[in-house]
Amino acid sequence: MRRSPRIILALALLLSGARPAECTVAVFDFEFVDTSLEGATNGPRVDERERLAKIGEQLRQRLAKSGYIDVVDVAPVAAQTHANNLRACGSCDVTLARRVGATVVITGWVQKVSNLILNMNVIVRDTASGRVIASKSVDMRGNTDESWSRALDWLVRNYLLASEQGVFQ
Repeated sequence: MRRSPRIILALALLLSGARPAECTVAVFDFEFVDTSLEGATNGPRVDERERLAKIGEQLRQRLAKSGYIDVVDVAPVAAQTHANNLRACGSCDVTLARRVGATVVITGWVQKVSNLILNMNVIVRDTASGRVIASKSVDMRGNTDESWSRALDWLVRNYLLASEQGVFQ
């Protein structure tokens, strides 16, 4: 049985005592998982690190422009988020998001299989309970600014802010 992300978010906000108008979201910088041969041989690339910063900021801007989501400043915990693997730190993302006053946290990462095959992932959690509200992944082809930006736009448009089944609708 597939539950609507909108219902899940409403339930999470209800359980946390927050009202939808009080939805405050912490969006942490995206992480990078390079499982490609190129990454193993040559190490991290500057252009990929720059793209990670861009998509994190792009996501924050898109959510803020929606008009009903308050995106909180994560700068006070940025050093801690960068020092941890947020995907596998035992919900430290939830703890850090609580510190900046967020009721919801979004953690994302890009996995590179090759320069042709990559995927972008997001997990949305309720900070009161730590429960996963939603998670989504989108595949992208090509390791360019445009492919990364389009993948994020797709996630926002068709999943996070979708008019019918969006997480934040």
